[in-house]
Amino acid sequence: MSNNHHDTLVYRLAQMLIKLNQGEKLEPQALAEEFGVNVRTIQRDLNERFGYLPLEKTDGYYHLDASFLGKISIKDIHRFASLAGVKGLFPSLANDFLRDIFDSRLQSAVLVKGHHYENIGDKAKLFKDLEKAIVAHHPVSFNYLKSEGSKTYQAVNPYKLVNHKGIWYLVAQDGDKLKSFSLTKLSGLITLETFFKADPTIDKQLDEDDGIWLSDAKQEVVLKVRAEVAGYFKRRKLIANQVIEKELEDGGLIISAKIGHSNQIIPIVRYWIPHIKVISPEELQLEIDKSLNEYLGHGD
Repeated sequence: MSNNHHDTLVYRLAQMLIKLNQGEKLEPQALAEEFGVNVRTIQRDLNERFGYLPLEKTDGYYHLDASFLGKISIKDIHRFASLAGVKGLFPSLANDFLRDIFDSRLQSAVLVKGHHYENIGDKAKLFKDLEKAIVAHHPVSFNYLKSEGSKTYQAVNPYKLVNHKGIWYLVAQDGDKLKSFSLTKLSGLITLETFFKADPTIDKQLDEDDGIWLSDAKQEVVLKVRAEVAGYFKRRKLIANQVIEKELEDGGLIISAKIGHSNQIIPIVRYWIPHIKVISPEELQLEIDKSLNEYLGHGD
Protein backbone atom coordinates (compact mmCIF):
# COMPACT_ATOMS: atom_id res chain seq x y z
CA MET A 1 0.00 0.00 0.00
CA SER A 2 1.52 3.30 -1.04
CA ASN A 3 1.99 6.13 1.43
CA ASN A 4 -0.26 8.32 -0.69
CA HIS A 5 -3.09 5.79 -0.53
CA HIS A 6 -2.48 5.35 3.19
CA ASP A 7 -2.65 9.10 3.78
CA THR A 8 -5.85 9.43 1.72
CA LEU A 9 -7.52 6.54 3.53
CA VAL A 10 -6.53 7.75 7.00
CA TYR A 11 -7.71 11.28 6.15
CA ARG A 12 -11.11 9.95 5.01
CA LEU A 13 -11.54 7.81 8.11
CA ALA A 14 -10.45 10.64 10.42
CA GLN A 15 -12.90 13.08 8.84
CA MET A 16 -15.73 10.57 9.15
CA LEU A 17 -14.87 9.97 12.82
CA ILE A 18 -14.86 13.71 13.50
CA LYS A 19 -18.31 14.02 11.94
CA LEU A 20 -19.63 11.11 13.99
CA ASN A 21 -18.09 12.47 17.20
CA GLN A 22 -19.81 15.80 16.58
CA GLY A 23 -23.19 14.11 16.29
CA GLU A 24 -23.56 14.26 12.51
CA LYS A 25 -25.58 11.61 10.70
CA LEU A 26 -23.64 10.13 7.80
CA GLU A 27 -25.22 9.10 4.51
CA PRO A 28 -23.00 6.76 2.43
CA GLN A 29 -23.79 8.30 -0.97
CA ALA A 30 -22.99 11.82 0.24
CA LEU A 31 -19.73 10.62 1.78
CA ALA A 32 -18.79 8.81 -1.44
CA GLU A 33 -19.22 12.04 -3.39
CA GLU A 34 -17.33 14.08 -0.79
CA PHE A 35 -14.28 11.79 -0.76
CA GLY A 36 -14.36 10.67 -4.40
CA VAL A 37 -14.83 6.95 -3.77
CA ASN A 38 -17.65 4.50 -4.50
CA VAL A 39 -20.48 3.77 -2.07
CA ARG A 40 -19.21 0.25 -1.42
CA THR A 41 -15.97 1.69 -0.06
CA ILE A 42 -17.86 3.93 2.36
CA GLN A 43 -20.07 1.04 3.46
CA ARG A 44 -16.95 -1.01 4.13
CA ASP A 45 -15.54 1.85 6.19
CA LEU A 46 -18.70 2.04 8.31
CA ASN A 47 -19.47 -1.66 8.66
CA GLU A 48 -15.99 -3.17 8.89
CA ARG A 49 -13.31 -0.59 9.70
CA PHE A 50 -15.61 1.05 12.26
CA GLY A 51 -17.08 -2.28 13.32
CA TYR A 52 -16.11 -1.81 16.97
CA LEU A 53 -17.71 1.61 17.34
CA PRO A 54 -21.21 1.91 18.88
CA LEU A 55 -22.73 2.95 15.55
CA GLU A 56 -26.46 3.04 14.92
CA LYS A 57 -28.27 3.15 11.58
CA THR A 58 -31.53 5.09 11.18
CA ASP A 59 -33.29 5.52 7.84
CA GLY A 60 -30.06 4.85 5.95
CA TYR A 61 -27.99 7.28 8.06
CA TYR A 62 -25.16 6.16 10.36
CA HIS A 63 -24.64 7.94 13.67
CA LEU A 64 -22.86 7.44 16.96
CA ASP A 65 -24.86 6.35 20.01
CA ALA A 66 -25.83 9.61 21.75
CA SER A 67 -24.21 8.58 25.03
CA PHE A 68 -20.77 8.55 23.35
CA LEU A 69 -20.89 11.90 21.56
CA GLY A 70 -17.86 14.08 22.14
CA LYS A 71 -16.03 11.43 24.16
CA ILE A 72 -13.38 10.60 21.55
CA SER A 73 -10.44 13.00 21.50
CA ILE A 74 -8.70 14.23 18.35
CA LYS A 75 -5.69 12.13 19.32
CA ASP A 76 -7.92 9.05 19.61
CA ILE A 77 -9.53 9.81 16.27
CA HIS A 78 -6.22 9.89 14.43
CA ARG A 79 -4.99 6.76 16.21
CA PHE A 80 -8.20 4.93 15.36
CA ALA A 81 -8.12 6.14 11.75
CA SER A 82 -4.53 5.05 11.29
CA LEU A 83 -5.08 1.58 12.77
CA ALA A 84 -8.42 1.06 11.03
CA GLY A 85 -6.93 2.10 7.71
CA VAL A 86 -3.73 0.11 7.73
CA LYS A 87 -3.56 -2.34 10.62
CA GLY A 88 -7.02 -2.26 12.09
CA LEU A 89 -7.65 -5.91 11.39
CA PHE A 90 -4.47 -7.20 13.04
CA PRO A 91 -5.70 -8.66 16.36
CA SER A 92 -2.88 -7.44 18.58
CA LEU A 93 -3.15 -3.84 17.46
CA ALA A 94 -6.94 -3.66 17.15
CA ASN A 95 -7.67 -5.20 20.54
CA ASP A 96 -5.01 -3.22 22.43
CA PHE A 97 -6.24 0.02 20.92
CA LEU A 98 -9.90 -0.67 21.63
CA ARG A 99 -9.14 -1.60 25.23
CA ASP A 100 -7.32 1.71 25.57
CA ILE A 101 -10.21 3.71 24.08
CA PHE A 102 -13.20 1.93 25.54
CA ASP A 103 -12.20 -0.05 28.62
CA SER A 104 -10.21 2.67 30.38
CA ARG A 105 -12.58 5.53 29.60
CA LEU A 106 -16.04 4.08 29.08
CA GLN A 107 -15.55 0.80 31.00
CA SER A 108 -18.96 -0.58 31.95
CA ALA A 109 -20.76 1.60 29.40
CA VAL A 110 -19.69 -0.50 26.42
CA LEU A 111 -19.78 -4.19 25.63
CA VAL A 112 -17.77 -4.85 22.47
CA LYS A 113 -18.65 -7.97 20.51
CA GLY A 114 -16.70 -8.18 17.28
CA HIS A 115 -15.32 -10.99 15.18
CA HIS A 116 -12.68 -13.30 16.64
CA TYR A 117 -9.72 -12.36 14.45
CA GLU A 118 -7.29 -15.15 13.67
CA ASN A 119 -3.74 -14.75 14.93
CA ILE A 120 -1.42 -14.21 11.95
CA GLY A 121 1.54 -12.90 13.94
CA ASP A 122 3.77 -15.61 12.47
CA LYS A 123 2.75 -14.54 8.96
CA ALA A 124 3.91 -10.92 9.25
CA LYS A 125 6.77 -11.29 6.73
CA LEU A 126 4.55 -13.24 4.34
CA PHE A 127 1.91 -10.51 4.58
CA LYS A 128 4.43 -7.76 3.85
CA ASP A 129 6.01 -9.66 0.94
CA LEU A 130 2.59 -10.24 -0.61
CA GLU A 131 1.71 -6.58 -0.15
CA LYS A 132 4.88 -5.58 -2.03
CA ALA A 133 4.17 -8.06 -4.83
CA ILE A 134 0.63 -6.73 -5.22
CA VAL A 135 1.76 -3.11 -5.42
CA ALA A 136 4.59 -3.90 -7.86
CA HIS A 137 2.47 -6.33 -9.97
CA HIS A 138 4.90 -9.23 -9.52
CA PRO A 139 3.52 -12.78 -9.96
CA VAL A 140 4.12 -15.15 -7.04
CA SER A 141 4.48 -18.88 -6.46
CA PHE A 142 3.65 -20.68 -3.21
CA ASN A 143 2.58 -23.88 -1.52
CA TYR A 144 -0.99 -24.14 -0.30
CA LEU A 145 -2.32 -26.65 2.23
CA LYS A 146 -5.61 -28.16 1.04
CA SER A 147 -7.70 -30.90 2.65
CA GLU A 148 -6.19 -33.49 0.30
CA GLY A 149 -2.63 -32.28 0.90
CA SER A 150 -0.21 -29.55 -0.18
CA LYS A 151 -0.44 -28.09 -3.69
CA THR A 152 2.05 -25.79 -5.45
CA TYR A 153 0.74 -22.79 -7.34
CA GLN A 154 3.06 -21.34 -9.96
CA ALA A 155 3.10 -17.73 -11.22
CA VAL A 156 -0.28 -16.54 -9.96
CA ASN A 157 -1.11 -12.84 -10.13
CA PRO A 158 -1.81 -11.38 -6.66
CA TYR A 159 -4.51 -8.67 -6.49
CA LYS A 160 -5.61 -8.10 -2.90
CA LEU A 161 -5.12 -9.08 0.71
CA VAL A 162 -8.69 -9.26 1.99
CA ASN A 163 -9.97 -9.68 5.53
CA HIS A 164 -13.38 -11.34 5.51
CA LYS A 165 -15.07 -11.93 8.88
CA GLY A 166 -11.75 -11.99 10.70
CA ILE A 167 -9.92 -14.28 8.28
CA TRP A 168 -7.15 -13.04 5.96
CA TYR A 169 -7.15 -14.15 2.33
CA LEU A 170 -4.96 -13.58 -0.69
CA VAL A 171 -7.07 -13.01 -3.80
CA ALA A 172 -5.08 -13.96 -6.88
CA GLN A 173 -5.62 -14.89 -10.52
CA ASP A 174 -4.54 -18.43 -11.31
CA GLY A 175 -4.66 -18.80 -15.07
CA ASP A 176 -8.05 -17.37 -16.06
CA LYS A 177 -9.66 -18.01 -12.67
CA LEU A 178 -9.83 -15.68 -9.68
CA LYS A 179 -9.27 -17.57 -6.44
CA SER A 180 -9.00 -16.85 -2.72
CA PHE A 181 -6.36 -18.45 -0.50
CA SER A 182 -6.43 -18.47 3.29
CA LEU A 183 -3.21 -16.80 4.45
CA THR A 184 -2.59 -19.27 7.28
CA LYS A 185 -2.47 -22.16 4.78
CA LEU A 186 0.02 -20.45 2.47
CA SER A 187 3.80 -21.03 2.69
CA GLY A 188 7.01 -21.04 0.66
CA LEU A 189 6.25 -17.74 -1.07
CA ILE A 190 8.49 -16.83 -4.02
CA THR A 191 8.11 -13.42 -5.68
CA LEU A 192 8.98 -13.57 -9.36
CA GLU A 193 10.94 -10.81 -11.10
CA THR A 194 8.50 -10.64 -14.01
CA PHE A 195 5.44 -8.36 -14.14
CA PHE A 196 1.77 -8.81 -14.94
CA LYS A 197 -0.69 -6.25 -16.25
CA ALA A 198 -3.45 -5.71 -13.70
CA ASP A 199 -7.03 -6.04 -14.94
CA PRO A 200 -9.09 -3.08 -13.62
CA THR A 201 -12.29 -5.13 -13.88
CA ILE A 202 -10.93 -7.50 -11.23
CA ASP A 203 -10.28 -4.63 -8.82
CA LYS A 204 -13.81 -3.39 -9.50
CA GLN A 205 -15.25 -6.86 -8.81
CA LEU A 206 -13.38 -7.11 -5.51
CA ASP A 207 -14.51 -3.64 -4.44
CA GLU A 208 -18.15 -4.39 -5.20
CA ASP A 209 -18.39 -7.94 -3.86
CA ASP A 210 -19.20 -8.27 -0.15
CA GLY A 211 -17.90 -11.81 0.18
CA ILE A 212 -14.82 -13.87 -0.54
CA TRP A 213 -16.50 -16.54 -2.71
CA LEU A 214 -15.34 -15.48 -6.16
CA SER A 215 -17.24 -16.52 -9.25
CA ASP A 216 -18.12 -15.01 -12.61
CA ALA A 217 -21.46 -16.85 -12.53
CA LYS A 218 -23.43 -15.37 -9.65
CA GLN A 219 -26.66 -17.00 -8.51
CA GLU A 220 -29.51 -14.94 -7.11
CA VAL A 221 -31.08 -16.20 -3.91
CA VAL A 222 -34.33 -14.84 -2.47
CA LEU A 223 -35.15 -15.27 1.21
CA LYS A 224 -38.01 -14.50 3.54
CA VAL A 225 -37.08 -13.16 6.97
CA ARG A 226 -39.55 -13.15 9.84
CA ALA A 227 -40.37 -9.96 11.71
CA GLU A 228 -38.75 -11.25 14.92
CA VAL A 229 -35.27 -10.94 13.43
CA ALA A 230 -35.85 -8.44 10.59
CA GLY A 231 -34.17 -5.66 12.57
CA TYR A 232 -30.82 -7.44 12.48
CA PHE A 233 -30.92 -7.63 8.67
CA LYS A 234 -32.05 -4.01 8.36
CA ARG A 235 -29.24 -2.69 10.56
CA ARG A 236 -26.43 -4.54 8.83
CA LYS A 237 -25.83 -6.74 5.83
CA LEU A 238 -25.63 -10.23 7.31
CA ILE A 239 -25.50 -11.85 3.86
CA ALA A 240 -22.99 -10.98 1.15
CA ASN A 241 -24.46 -8.62 -1.46
CA GLN A 242 -27.71 -8.42 0.51
CA VAL A 243 -30.54 -6.25 -0.84
CA ILE A 244 -33.84 -5.66 0.96
CA GLU A 245 -36.41 -6.07 -1.80
CA LYS A 246 -39.59 -5.57 0.24
CA GLU A 247 -40.80 -4.91 3.77
CA LEU A 248 -43.87 -7.03 4.52
CA GLU A 249 -46.97 -5.84 6.34
CA ASP A 250 -46.21 -8.11 9.32
CA GLY A 251 -42.72 -6.58 9.68
CA GLY A 252 -40.89 -9.32 7.86
CA LEU A 253 -38.57 -8.86 4.89
CA ILE A 254 -37.97 -10.25 1.43
CA ILE A 255 -34.21 -10.22 0.81
CA SER A 256 -32.18 -11.05 -2.26
CA ALA A 257 -28.48 -11.79 -2.57
CA LYS A 258 -26.16 -12.74 -5.40
CA ILE A 259 -23.77 -15.49 -4.37
CA GLY A 260 -20.87 -17.30 -5.96
CA HIS A 261 -21.26 -20.47 -3.87
CA SER A 262 -24.05 -22.03 -1.81
CA ASN A 263 -21.79 -21.98 1.26
CA GLN A 264 -22.22 -18.22 1.31
CA ILE A 265 -25.86 -18.62 2.26
CA ILE A 266 -26.42 -22.04 3.87
CA PRO A 267 -24.63 -21.33 7.19
CA ILE A 268 -26.58 -18.06 7.56
CA VAL A 269 -29.93 -19.77 7.00
CA ARG A 270 -29.02 -22.54 9.45
CA TYR A 271 -28.02 -20.00 12.08
CA TRP A 272 -31.35 -18.14 11.85
CA ILE A 273 -33.65 -21.18 11.65
CA PRO A 274 -36.66 -21.02 11.98
CA HIS A 275 -36.78 -17.27 11.27
CA ILE A 276 -35.44 -17.37 7.71
CA LYS A 277 -36.33 -19.46 4.67
CA VAL A 278 -35.09 -19.67 1.08
CA ILE A 279 -37.86 -18.86 -1.39
CA SER A 280 -35.75 -19.44 -4.49
CA PRO A 281 -34.06 -21.44 -5.75
CA GLU A 282 -36.24 -24.13 -4.15
CA GLU A 283 -33.51 -26.76 -4.38
CA LEU A 284 -31.35 -24.74 -2.00
CA GLN A 285 -34.01 -24.85 0.73
CA LEU A 286 -34.49 -28.57 0.03
CA GLU A 287 -30.74 -29.09 0.51
CA ILE A 288 -30.89 -27.25 3.85
CA ASP A 289 -33.94 -29.28 4.95
CA LYS A 290 -32.25 -32.52 3.98
CA SER A 291 -29.07 -31.75 5.92
CA LEU A 292 -31.10 -30.67 8.94
CA ASN A 293 -33.18 -33.88 8.88
CA GLU A 294 -30.00 -35.96 8.59
CA TYR A 295 -28.56 -34.14 11.58
CA LEU A 296 -31.70 -34.68 13.67
CA GLY A 297 -31.84 -38.31 12.57
CA HIS A 298 -28.39 -38.93 14.04
CA GLY A 299 -29.34 -37.49 17.42
CA ASP A 300 -29.35 -39.71 20.49
